[in-house]
Amino acid sequence: MSWEQARAHASPIRFTVFCEEQGVPREIELDEHDAASVHALAFLGRKAVGTARLLPDGHIGRMAVLKDWRNRGLGGLMLQRLIEKARERGDKQIVLSAQVHAVPFYRAHGFVTEGDEYMEAGIRHQEMRRRL
Repeated sequence: MSWEQARAHASPIRFTVFCEEQGVPREIELDEHDAASVHALAFLGRKAVGTARLLPDGHIGRMAVLKDWRNRGLGGLMLQRLIEKARERGDKQIVLSAQVHAVPFYRAHGFVTEGDEYMEAGIRHQEMRRRL
């Protein structure tokens, strides 16, 4: 879905997970890439509990699930939907910047690590790629 459709649901999730839980500055959480991205949302009933985005260049990012709803498969479902969208538009690969603790999750979905770990917003990350 578009950012216009997703913003009201995705923004609070991202602020909770990235800013409140992980200390990412609020002023950098929403950015110019949101408007150009395809967004996925996970709902339980009428409550949005997860979000992620696919940028025009094939990067997946801003994957977040509210704490009480983690480890229930919602992140995997959103990831699969964004992979399908990337395939549909003809992308040949997907790249993402995984927080190091999430590397096993992305490996389980066919991503491989590339290069060395690095710091982004004060959090260790690892670039990962999946060919489509």
